[in-house]
Amino acid sequence: MKASLFRSAVAALVLAPTAAVAADLVKPDGFPSRTISIIVPYGAGGGSDQVSRAWAEAMKEVTGVGFQVENKPGGAGLAAMPDFMSRPADGYTIVEQTDAMMSAAASGQIDFELNEDLVPLCVTQATFSQFYIRPDETRFTDWDSFLAYAKAHPGEVKMANIQNEGSMERVQVNALEERAEFKVNQISFDKPTERYAALIGEHVDVLFEQPGDVRRFLDAGQMKAILTVLEDRPKLFEDTPSLTDAGLQDTPTLQRIRLFWVRGDVPAERREYLSAACEIAFNSEGYQEFNKKKYMHLARSYYDAGDAARLIADTVEIYRASYKKLGLIK
Repeated sequence: MKASLFRSAVAALVLAPTAAVAADLVKPDGFPSRTISIIVPYGAGGGSDQVSRAWAEAMKEVTGVGFQVENKPGGAGLAAMPDFMSRPADGYTIVEQTDAMMSAAASGQIDFELNEDLVPLCVTQATFSQFYIRPDETRFTDWDSFLAYAKAHPGEVKMANIQNEGSMERVQVNALEERAEFKVNQISFDKPTERYAALIGEHVDVLFEQPGDVRRFLDAGQMKAILTVLEDRPKLFEDTPSLTDAGLQDTPTLQRIRLFWVRGDVPAERREYLSAACEIAFNSEGYQEFNKKKYMHLARSYYDAGDAARLIADTVEIYRASYKKLGLIK
């Protein structure tokens, strides 16, 4: 049964109990009839693990079968892929991956094709990044004054960012530097807690991060957002300028994306069933509550299989163009 057949019903019944909506979801030839494995290529407790476990609970309610998380960390999320690609193409194994898979495709680190050998079921989290400063910072207090200061003191402003030069965070900051014609000194930190402590402890001047990851510091008044890397302002950050407000709307933008995939040779009717189930699971009360806690409800966070495939292709192209500029690929 086609996933598109369920969309209007899901949209109309978004607040209805999951079981009531799922009753109209017909299993193709009895699939699934047993537990489905979700391979998570990162360790327990991290963002990918958390979203996979929340999604697994929601999918269990929709499909009536268990979803078991298997953590297989290593290789920046790539070490688990040979195991996943060797599993039977029967729909009983799903892999969670982030936008890191798109950057790996752009840099030639994988030997399979996205949207062909590996296809998306759905995106259930997509979030934007922001620039943060300390509320008591006096050299600059908003985006305009930050930009003016950074231009007047090129390379002097210290920004906490992650270590990997090809990461989403690094690529996005580099794109903004080029477009707005400023330069900061990006300081590498391996762990998120080290980045956050560096800003609060005045070891750096600005932080680039996603709002859900620093929510406790925002709530405690220890950090202040000065730029949202989206075209439009989310309601919760209506006092923080967006790219459009800053005249930077034509800057290539990347997001932290978490999504679920299957092999491309899984039977089409099983892929379509899982995609339709994913939409219902995403709209369930439990999963919506989880996403709200992570600030994942502030902008579009769900993409069905078709929209996810287009998002993947566009993201790969942004990474590829950026890597060429950085000299990371030819």
